[in-house]
Amino acid sequence: MKKFLQRQMHFLGLGITLLVLLVSCQAAPQVESSPTAATPATTPVAQATPTPAQLPPLPYDYAALEPHIDAETMKLHHDRHHAAYVNNLNEALAKYPNLQNRDVVTLLQDLDSVPEDIRTTVRNNGGGHINHTMFWQIMSPQGGGEPTGAIAEEINKTFGSFNQFREQFNEAGGGRFGSGWVWLVRNQNGQLEITTTPNQDSPIMDGSYPIMGNDVWEHAYYLNYQNRRADYLDNWWNVVNWNEINQRSALSSSASLSQQSLNQGT
Repeated sequence: MKKFLQRQMHFLGLGITLLVLLVSCQAAPQVESSPTAATPATTPVAQATPTPAQLPPLPYDYAALEPHIDAETMKLHHDRHHAAYVNNLNEALAKYPNLQNRDVVTLLQDLDSVPEDIRTTVRNNGGGHINHTMFWQIMSPQGGGEPTGAIAEEINKTFGSFNQFREQFNEAGGGRFGSGWVWLVRNQNGQLEITTTPNQDSPIMDGSYPIMGNDVWEHAYYLNYQNRRADYLDNWWNVVNWNEINQRSALSSSASLSQQSLNQGT
């Protein structure tokens, strides 16, 4: 009887081991190569990937947003600039294994807990990573036009009309001195608000939820527009993905800016 029980426990242990291996293989993140073909967007929120971070694929071809954003700019922007943020972030976090189980959003929301010697690196590159991941998702070859659905109603209620909102958004983006971003966020009071951030700072650092944002770093537009940022801001509306933005707005409203909402689907 004792030997029978020992054999049963042995087989049970093997079964549990195989189950654990199967689950871990299914959950393992896939390393994506830089795309040249259309790939559907997978998440309506700012990417909050566990560390080490990974460069997400573009959800469309490099040339898909032409003539408003040219293929060479998209290739350099995604494959060089975004990739550099990911690599720099992972290199900094490699020094601190205890940070490897914390996602990027958590790190940015609690920068004081990040060791001082890598804090600025995490701020710049972690912000660059989640900002750009959102940026690719809120643009589409089928984008443009005026918003529809709930986001349209809320924009009209908050700003008077879509044209007034677009004018204020462009004015804020054009007035952002140097490099940075212009955003539509849901603030801590649950209201829509246009704001800007310097460099690669994310609105989540101030407790706001980024619903949509435009990159006004020169690397986002200089090959095509040179120093004409205003022209870039005007033309960018032709690729805005309102379906994605509606999803982000709904999630931000229902989730009350919770950590779970920022990490949803990522």
